[in-house]
Amino acid sequence: MIKILQKAKVENLEVLRFASRQDMGLAAGEAVAAWLRHRLDQQSQVRMIFAAAPSQSEFLATLTRAKGIDWSRVTAFHMDEYLGLPAEAPQRFSHFLNASLFTRVKPGKVHLIAGQGNPGDICQQYADLLAEAPIDAVCLGIGENGHLAFNDPPVADFHDPATIKTVTLDDICRQQQVNDGCFARLEEVPRQALTLTIPALMQASRLFCIVPGATKRQAVTRTLYDPISTACPATILRQHSDCTLYTDANACAEVTVD
Repeated sequence: MIKILQKAKVENLEVLRFASRQDMGLAAGEAVAAWLRHRLDQQSQVRMIFAAAPSQSEFLATLTRAKGIDWSRVTAFHMDEYLGLPAEAPQRFSHFLNASLFTRVKPGKVHLIAGQGNPGDICQQYADLLAEAPIDAVCLGIGENGHLAFNDPPVADFHDPATIKTVTLDDICRQQQVNDGCFARLEEVPRQALTLTIPALMQASRLFCIVPGATKRQAVTRTLYDPISTACPATILRQHSDCTLYTDANACAEVTVD
């Protein structure tokens, strides 16, 4: 049985804190599966955006085991991709999501962000796909610098007019990719990427945010208690009407609410 250490509310943001990342991943996966079954009972198609990161592994593993989901009626997107990596590079986020989720549950449609080609054309094509219908849910994480997708503090914009854009990655963000074991050295991490913007993520009717691990503790603390600003982009989650943060004891101390 999964034990919730704490349930709290910080402004609009529901926080569920678990003893371990395994419990966190199980709870998040079961919650997303239950939401998805319910949504598919209400409408013919569901459109979802997924994050690609080791922090999502336990959650995605649980989701792939869920029963009773008609994935053929799900259209899947992801939220960011490096620019310039070879198509076969294992660090490509499209590879991570294909291996962890898409090839296992086989959504009806999967739209991957190309990591090679003209960035302007890629952005326009992906923005057009996203604009075809509303996004129902986003499953995301929070970076060590508080980023959402690749919206690092220097480039984050809560009122960004774009849906997807080219960004230069902050060094803290690039170092996180080394910390996560995705690259051996900082020098190997690409300096540019494509990312969905914060308004594009926030427009979804439901957000599930999954953030485990001691390396995320400062980011989670700032997300919950800092003033809402792009200095910590994840603070904007406190303004979404239906967002749940799933976290563990390593990433989040006991939540205090005035």
